[in-house]
Amino acid sequence: LGLLRSKQAGGLVAGRIFRANAAPVGSPWMWALAFGHHEDRTPTHGYAETREAAMAACAKSWRWE
Repeated sequence: LGLLRSKQAGGLVAGRIFRANAAPVGSPWMWALAFGHHEDRTPTHGYAETREAAMAACAKSWRWE
């Protein structure tokens, strides 16, 4: 389990990463943006093979690019 905290969000939790019980084969890690931080962002959640990949995908989705 991990929480994505953001300096841009005042140190608040902007997302979370966890091992999902029901996930696609080979991608057990799920990430999701926290409610209130997903407006105008896409995607707002996803699955990854590793915790590190999930953290990177969550951070990429949260940042304005």
